[in-house]
Amino acid sequence: MLRRTKIVATLGPSTDTPESLAAIVEAGVDATRLNFSHGSAQEHIDRANSVREIARQQGRFVALLADLQGPKLRVSRFIEHKVTLVAGQEFVLDAAMDKDAGTAECVGIDYEQLIDDVSVGDVLVLDDGRIEMEVTSVGERSITSRVLIGGILSDNKGLNKRGGGLSAEALTDKDREDIITAARLGADYVAVSFVRTAEDLHKARRLLRDAGSGAGLVAKIERAELAHDNAALDAVIEAADVVMVARGDLAVEIGDAELVGVQKHIIERARVLDRSVITATQMMESMITEPMPTRAEVSDVANAVMDYTDAVMLSAETAVGDYPVEAVRAMVRICLGAEKHPSMHQSQHRIHESMEHIDDAIALSAMYAANHLSGVTAIICMTESGATPLLMSRIKSSLPIFAFSRHHSTQHRVVLFRGVHTVPFDSLKIPNDQTNALAVSELVSRGMVQEGDLVVMTKGDYVNAQGGTNTMKVVRVGAEIQ
Repeated sequence: MLRRTKIVATLGPSTDTPESLAAIVEAGVDATRLNFSHGSAQEHIDRANSVREIARQQGRFVALLADLQGPKLRVSRFIEHKVTLVAGQEFVLDAAMDKDAGTAECVGIDYEQLIDDVSVGDVLVLDDGRIEMEVTSVGERSITSRVLIGGILSDNKGLNKRGGGLSAEALTDKDREDIITAARLGADYVAVSFVRTAEDLHKARRLLRDAGSGAGLVAKIERAELAHDNAALDAVIEAADVVMVARGDLAVEIGDAELVGVQKHIIERARVLDRSVITATQMMESMITEPMPTRAEVSDVANAVMDYTDAVMLSAETAVGDYPVEAVRAMVRICLGAEKHPSMHQSQHRIHESMEHIDDAIALSAMYAANHLSGVTAIICMTESGATPLLMSRIKSSLPIFAFSRHHSTQHRVVLFRGVHTVPFDSLKIPNDQTNALAVSELVSRGMVQEGDLVVMTKGDYVNAQGGTNTMKVVRVGAEIQ
């Protein structure tokens, strides 16, 4: 059984040896995440080169996702590197103090604009929600607060405002430099952190193009403003190629109680708007130190799969965890188990809508035919850009979609689409009247179909023209195929 849900794994010290990286790719990783919040440009380039080489050795296509740090707001540093805060105590965030002189009473901040972004009564959340404090007064260069939930606070921990409203721009100077690095290493996708508006993505796309990159853009949804504004969310999704439900900072801003509902809404809107979607953060957090996931984590991953996310992502589990290979294998098992549920094979997507584009109609018609015609075991999609298999993958199905393409960039791009598997196929070297037969023969040689099976095929009259899909055909394996 081919797995439909894709797996993204974050690279780091735990996967830096060729053996460990090869092991997670072999275990089932479809895309690797380069976290630009950590490491140097050369480290990311070296990791990208290693991924490409190991994927080549294994005959795989593994996408590279460069994840920009964005305006991560942080406290500065403490004299003793960490302090313990107690509920009820006063604590000051002071933009004027020495950045290395923090104590249990006060600490510096790097983002001075925070002072203008908060008001008395606002709740500030630190260290991914572990510490909360309420603003009691705001000075010219400092914020005084009362600790609501205490705990240990160490150097450079993250800082958010519950409910959102921070004015920090999505793209920092560091991000602009990192976009150039992403272009140099040949990233297939670039993720923009703390997206506020569609214009943030338009800026990022212009910077990528200027750097010579055609990478797809991933919009990380982690601001309360987008979670609570459907029009703004839709605009961001439409400006992106992929959406990431970045549950860490998102949960901090909106609160844990709202997270599940918002996650489901984002996945639904991404699919309706024909974008792929990644669900991320703490999916198997216990496996940083344990060889097996908890039952709650199994349920979390399975529910994301059954909501029809395109991909699930591992972060610290593979980057710094003790069991990176086991984490990937566990995620593979859970995805396959969830995909067996009958609800995964039925779709009402766009069934009552009219369409304006021929390739849309062909893609969706092919999927409905495949789902309802007895004997179909595979879908073949001849594609230049990957647009048609993306549309196909929006339809629930248990059937594999094989994206046949001559472009390496397309082959790497489509590995993130749910249910899509890429097959290198240079249609320029094949006479047009032999294309269908040779494509089916390729699947036969891979053991994907056998004599007597039906295969649904889509392509354009001009097989090398982008956006020209206008033909659907059903053929039988073993019969004469034109």
